[in-house]
Amino acid sequence: MLGAPHQHAPHRHALHRHARHRHRSHRRAGGRVSRPIAAADAGDLDLDRVRECVKDLLARDAEAAFLRRASRRQYEAAREAAPDAVHHPRSGLVVLTRPRPRPCSWVPRPVAVVSAGTADLPVAEEARAAASALGLPATLTADVGVAGLHRLLAVREELDRARLLIVVAGMDGALPSAVARLSSRPVVAVPTSVGYGSSDGGLAALAALLTSGAPGLAATGIDDGLGAAVLAWRLLA
Repeated sequence: MLGAPHQHAPHRHALHRHARHRHRSHRRAGGRVSRPIAAADAGDLDLDRVRECVKDLLARDAEAAFLRRASRRQYEAAREAAPDAVHHPRSGLVVLTRPRPRPCSWVPRPVAVVSAGTADLPVAEEARAAASALGLPATLTADVGVAGLHRLLAVREELDRARLLIVVAGMDGALPSAVARLSSRPVVAVPTSVGYGSSDGGLAALAALLTSGAPGLAATGIDDGLGAAVLAWRLLA
């Protein structure tokens, strides 16, 4: 059966054509196979450790690098290794490096960040700042929790202009499910550690989101505004 191996040749050629088509389509969209995002939490690191951490982040072959939850002093230490770093004080996010500029043909798609209460703002601001740093136009709408549903309904048209919604909520985590029911846009839900009673540091909100019956909703970890922004960037960029 000398001719048997050639029976699969058309299939192999089809796979090669498909691969070339995917490659050309990706290039036409102005994109490229992106590298990982580098991130670390400043936490309780002393200033020397912050400098070492930032140097390590910058040494990686990363698309962009972030330092999270940094105080002002930690930010100043980070700038010694990354002079162009930008600090967002409300969230503590430090943008160390950004992705390379996209081709002129690339059209950015907007993201809307929505916060249930003012106590959720640090996490919401982290998501907005990170999305903006990654090249996605991002707006922030605050204090539209389900306790005042009329406030959410008042901004419904504004939210529908976005291509993806990042919805941040603590307590019972009800807002993302409500938004997912009202909007046709995909929703990335971020539970926060804000709350009291049996909220259990955000576990109650996370459990509510993981058991949500609203279609088109996905949840990140607790307080992970950066993770939500990176996911939005992966989906839209």
